[in-house]
Amino acid sequence: MRRIISILMENEPGALSRVVGLFSQRNYNIDSLTVAPTEDQSLSRLTLITDGDDARIEQVTKHLNRIVDVVKLIDLTGGAHIERELMLIKLKATGAQRAEVLRVVEIFRGQVIDQTGTSYSIQLAGTSEKLDGFLAALSDCKVLEVARTGVTGISRGTKVLAI
Repeated sequence: MRRIISILMENEPGALSRVVGLFSQRNYNIDSLTVAPTEDQSLSRLTLITDGDDARIEQVTKHLNRIVDVVKLIDLTGGAHIERELMLIKLKATGAQRAEVLRVVEIFRGQVIDQTGTSYSIQLAGTSEKLDGFLAALSDCKVLEVARTGVTGISRGTKVLAI
């Protein structure tokens, strides 16, 4: 089962490598990883996506909580949460394809951020499923390049990941 784990950790050199090293040592895969400083510059929020059953995730979270740099950890999957991913995509589009690309971009609420006579660069944010759906809707176009940020998430309501 896909799990979204959000970790508040000290913003120090080596903290990220300790978290990733834990996954590597136990032969667990990280499907997606995002990390950035929070409003408190001494802390970073790391959001990772992994797969596993309840027992495996429980084991991973116990090990993560033992890492000195980890301040707090929450599995967002179990509760109400919001998740988003950003995708930048460059498409080759000529002739009638150009109008079709613009139509699909509008349907998916994306933005054209650059264009030439033969290509579009598009920005799209949403769930991973939405981004995958966008790619499927443009299957007739030649995709030149795709860059995805990975999933980030936050719990809904007043529940916070803070000290």
